[in-house]
Amino acid sequence: MTFVDWLQDYTLQNVVAGAALLGLISGVLGSFAVLRKQSLLGDTLSHAALPGICLGFIISGGRHFGSLLAGALVSGALAALTMLLLTRNSRLKTDAALGITLSTFFALGVVLLTYIQGTGNAAQGGLDSFLFGQAAATLRSDLWVMAGITAVALALVGALWKEFKLIAFDPGYAASLGLPVAWLEALLTVMIALAVVVGLQMVGVVLMAAMVIAPAVAARQWCNRLETMVALAAAIGIGGGIGGALLSALARGLATGPLIILSVSVVVLVSLLFAPGRGFVWELIRLWRGRRRLRYQQVLTTLYRLAVHHEDPAYRSEQGMVDSYHGVGSRKALHLLERRGMVERHAARDGEPSAAAQWVLTRAGIAEAERILSALGEDGENGDAERAAG
Repeated sequence: MTFVDWLQDYTLQNVVAGAALLGLISGVLGSFAVLRKQSLLGDTLSHAALPGICLGFIISGGRHFGSLLAGALVSGALAALTMLLLTRNSRLKTDAALGITLSTFFALGVVLLTYIQGTGNAAQGGLDSFLFGQAAATLRSDLWVMAGITAVALALVGALWKEFKLIAFDPGYAASLGLPVAWLEALLTVMIALAVVVGLQMVGVVLMAAMVIAPAVAARQWCNRLETMVALAAAIGIGGGIGGALLSALARGLATGPLIILSVSVVVLVSLLFAPGRGFVWELIRLWRGRRRLRYQQVLTTLYRLAVHHEDPAYRSEQGMVDSYHGVGSRKALHLLERRGMVERHAARDGEPSAAAQWVLTRAGIAEAERILSALGEDGENGDAERAAG
């Protein structure tokens, strides 16, 4: 099969388009879930969709995609409202309410799925594929349903952008302005259920939680503005979805849903490691630089205090004395100070061991030491200087 034939493959086109729609709606709506500190919400709603899928099958009598998604949306929205009621009308924290809702609805879904499998209905074959997704079964008609749901969700976000932005960052202030915070939170939560419904066919109930959260988490590492975060999360979701779908097509036999999640997870990992200002690598570099700066500042102020104690700005301090004071070797710090013009190395005087390294502060070093001590609230002539001279 040539590359052109590969791109013209009907199944591949459906899978790629479905993955792109999934990434788009997940990135946009997942951003609000992350900012509202409801990362478990996607997991709860995805598991809560299972009883809705089963009820949709029972009512319609077959695997009609529209009825299954409608059932999933109803049960997901019901789970979302249940979670909100629990958090608002009880002493339960959000994580406890999410956990209770998730386990209850998923248990109900498993019971209904077991019941359907025991009825002998031939149409129920493959219904359990919604647990882990079956992207290859996506039809062109399914894409139109997914596109319609995505369009409705994006239109609502655009129409209520200011309100959603406000309740995401400061719901208390939004309430003081007279906004219906409870209704807006309920609507936003139901919209996240819409994103879950879109992804059931592609990645399934179990993995959908990662698709809601991962693009937003990755985007959050790179930006500080909601507008940028939502756009970047959508781009990451689309890119991860298409990338996973293409990898699945190239590697025959590998499931599409898990590959989509892994593709997005790679972006999350890279973001957590290398994002400027927040990445672990840059944090380690800042920590290393801070420790090195602290070490050379400690050595510099020690030399200054010794000079003050002996009332000699040109006092020669032996490296061994400085090492003894700090309890660790100071050679690297002294050489760094020498390169910066803070200290000078002098040869041993007559009668002293030739190997004895002796260091003297320069004018720049004295000025820098005084600046450091001044910032610490010291004047260089207090009891610390006497203890430094030992």
